[in-house]
Amino acid sequence: MNEESLPAPDAAPDVSVVVIVYNDETRLPTAVRSVLEQTLRNVEVVIVDDRSTDGSYDVARGLAVEYPGRVRAFRLDRNSGGCGAPRNHGIAQARGTYVLFLDSDDVLERNACRNMLEAAETTGADLVSGMCVRVHVDSRNGKEVKWYPWLYARTRTLESISELPDLLVFDTLSTNKCYRREFLVEQGLEFPVGIHYEDLLFSAQAYAAARRITLIPNRVYDWNVVDKAAAKSISNRRAEIANFAHRMEIHRRVDQLLADKGLLELKFHKDVKFLKHDLVLHLRDLPFRDASYREEFAAIARDYLESIDRAAFDEVEPIHAICAYLLQKSDWDNLLPAVDTLTNRDKISSPMVERDGRIYWCAEHLDDDPDGHLDLDLDGHLDHDLDEHRDGDFARHVLDVTELGYHAKPVEKMFLRNVLTGYEEVAGTVRLAGRITNPLGVVPPGARLTGELEFAARRKGVRFQIFRFPVATLRHEGEAIAWEASADLARGLRPLGIVDAVWDVRLHLDVDGARTTTRLTASEPGLADGQLPVRPRLTRLVADHVTPEISSRGHLAFRIVTREKVDALVEKGVRGAPGRFAKSGYRKAKEVRRKLTSGDTKIRLYHEVFSRLPVKKGLVVFESHLGRQYSDSPKAIYEEMRRQGLGFEAVWSYTGSSPSGFPADATLVRRWSLPYLKALAQAEFWVDNQSYPLKLTKRPETTYIQTWHGSALKRMGFDEPEWKLRTRPEQAEQQRTLDRFDRFLIRSEHDVRTLARAFRLKEKTLLRVGYPRNDALVQVRRREEEVGLRERGALAAELGIPDDKAVLLYAPTFRQHGGRQRRFELPFDVERFADTFGDRYVLLVRSHYLNHVVLPPSVRGRVIDVSAHHDVTPLLALADGLITDYSSVMFDYALLGRPLFFFAYDYEEYVHEGRGTYFDLLERAPGPVVRTEDELHTALASLDEQAVKYAEAREGFVAEFGEYDKGNAAQSIVDQFFAQWRRG
Repeated sequence: MNEESLPAPDAAPDVSVVVIVYNDETRLPTAVRSVLEQTLRNVEVVIVDDRSTDGSYDVARGLAVEYPGRVRAFRLDRNSGGCGAPRNHGIAQARGTYVLFLDSDDVLERNACRNMLEAAETTGADLVSGMCVRVHVDSRNGKEVKWYPWLYARTRTLESISELPDLLVFDTLSTNKCYRREFLVEQGLEFPVGIHYEDLLFSAQAYAAARRITLIPNRVYDWNVVDKAAAKSISNRRAEIANFAHRMEIHRRVDQLLADKGLLELKFHKDVKFLKHDLVLHLRDLPFRDASYREEFAAIARDYLESIDRAAFDEVEPIHAICAYLLQKSDWDNLLPAVDTLTNRDKISSPMVERDGRIYWCAEHLDDDPDGHLDLDLDGHLDHDLDEHRDGDFARHVLDVTELGYHAKPVEKMFLRNVLTGYEEVAGTVRLAGRITNPLGVVPPGARLTGELEFAARRKGVRFQIFRFPVATLRHEGEAIAWEASADLARGLRPLGIVDAVWDVRLHLDVDGARTTTRLTASEPGLADGQLPVRPRLTRLVADHVTPEISSRGHLAFRIVTREKVDALVEKGVRGAPGRFAKSGYRKAKEVRRKLTSGDTKIRLYHEVFSRLPVKKGLVVFESHLGRQYSDSPKAIYEEMRRQGLGFEAVWSYTGSSPSGFPADATLVRRWSLPYLKALAQAEFWVDNQSYPLKLTKRPETTYIQTWHGSALKRMGFDEPEWKLRTRPEQAEQQRTLDRFDRFLIRSEHDVRTLARAFRLKEKTLLRVGYPRNDALVQVRRREEEVGLRERGALAAELGIPDDKAVLLYAPTFRQHGGRQRRFELPFDVERFADTFGDRYVLLVRSHYLNHVVLPPSVRGRVIDVSAHHDVTPLLALADGLITDYSSVMFDYALLGRPLFFFAYDYEEYVHEGRGTYFDLLERAPGPVVRTEDELHTALASLDEQAVKYAEAREGFVAEFGEYDKGNAAQSIVDQFFAQWRRG
């Protein structure tokens, strides 16, 4: 139908939009007009008023009079208290072929009806669903959040909801959907009445009944959210226990529906979502609820949790599973701390316990099963079919947090729970007491302890105001550190007033000189109360008291109590001309600051300002692995320059907040900082092993020595399929960054055929000198051959390796998987390895610098994580044998003439599903290539045997891939480029 045309008076509408309203006379017209202004004009509005007590029904009737034939208004006989009854009435009154639902405080996107109708008519779908967007109407920047956008990345039609379980599990809204009215009537689909969360059940019923479902990637519905609303929506009234009871009842009904329909796989997906989303919403509120609420909550939840498939616990994050399990047990002593970690994800809130080399969240429940063993399936998950009644097994499985690595963290890297146990106000002084969790005894009994309380304004602009008070008492009490302190806020806290309304409290704990910072958790409602006098810097007329309040994350803070008249004056000023002027100025200043610190501005400063400064003779900027490390060939060149006593100015880049391991005799600059850009612009030499920022043009007066970081097995650069698919402009831009290299280090003609060709480097760029980082390896082998014995050196003693044990190093390549934490799971059972070889070998594990690994405590002394060692070269020199997969360390380690083992458990996937390789490792490997853990164990049985068996292959491997590594690469580079700086 033409957009401008209107339907004939008697024509049936294509779409009926049911708009429900209750006491919302102000916003109702906006919702209705979003329907009337649709580009599809043959649309009717069916307004159903849920017996409002304001003028909503009068507004509805007025709209019906204003738009006869397009708007009809109805009113229920009594208020239903929910959305179900008015929507059901709307379905009954609708005349359209299709039905949509709209709440009076939301709006439809202008093309919603047209897009959904076309999709339904084209595909014959009973149900069409489009993207909903949450619009935060009271946010400063018009914040918008798409509702599960991955479901709507493209148009797709489903013959059954089983094809996309995530749709049923996550998109439970009824309002972003268009339903064929005959389908609703034939299936008898109605919203439940007298219970909240009716959308969950209605959507599940519709999904399960639909013969065809079409999803479209179009925005169709704007869900307007008022974050600072005085009255919470029904679904957000989580303080009401009935709210949770309704949610559980709806879940039970959905579960029964899925069971009746034989959709048990969907039930499992729904269980997973319940554990990590629905339950979490209510768990986070538990610290703010009293004991009676908690007990009733647990009683309701316990029954439903019993119906959850235990296998679902394996599919959620450990803290989600732990909370659900402890809730089932009504173990409040352990649950409330766990909820603290659930809310503050990095916080360590339990003292934990170590049993048999594993770390558990708590000691309770581990011994519920007298059999005392775990039944695991082949993947290491709990085998729920063997004996589902073994609760001790299940408890140990759920409560096992070994892989989170808490046991490997020093105290200064821990964010510890600090629960407030005492609060008292006496004459302007607040007396506080608390207990800081001491996980796994990380704070030893004899540690020297000091502490201080810190009060800091929450608002960033005034955060320079910080007031500190000493902690008078600190006591080691085993699983906790008890403390007591007094803060004279009447004299010691000097707020400005108004602008610094909220003050956060932290406690800094020093343990033998190592500092950790805690927040004060208030886990019991009503513990902190009252008012304390303060002396504002402006005037007491503004405010002269603070009152404690608990943040949404459960932490103690203090808020300035302003006088009522001042509040009114401030409100008037904020809303008036002075306030608008001030806010405008603040926004402009904020925008200026944002622009000055943006990447684009920094790049312009580099090119337009810093690059016009004169090049500083003798200035060298070094960088290794994008500033993450002091390592590799840049380190070797730097140390050779220092060894020769050259006169030069050294700058090392670093990334992160606190650089460690970098040389004290060099200037350190943070990557992408202005000093970093200035140094690069004025440097006579750049030396790095990966790449300086791609958008920075190198000046002609600067020499760029690119050491690179390894010979290539996997395809690189323009040999990668991904690079070949890029557009010509994108390829040209990439080539421009590669053309910055003035010299590119080559360690073999293999590098010429692979790296140099893949990067399209000119012959004059190539420097055939080998890798400076490998000089040490070549020299180690020479010394061993000369004297006939191994010298382990200081690193073995530092790592505590006994003289009678050989050393194996496991150094795999980078793995993309691992989630946000990039955790790398070892592809073999490290405990089995330690038990099998612990009497002969010490295994060093070094994950790629972009991954990290966690070892269980049970392998202490037998397996050591050395990933924190930036420079791999000393580790290679220490190892009697190397285990790797496809890492380029194979080319380096081969220089030592020692055994190599290749654990290629995913070879086909790596070669065929990845970016491909330059040669077949199975044919060219200078050591055994194994696919399984058993094969690896067999190969490792005798290092001496492997050393002899593959000696000739190793020599051939070195000749082909390390022909220019002669042990003098660093000296050669210094002689060629930096000899003029020799003193005297």
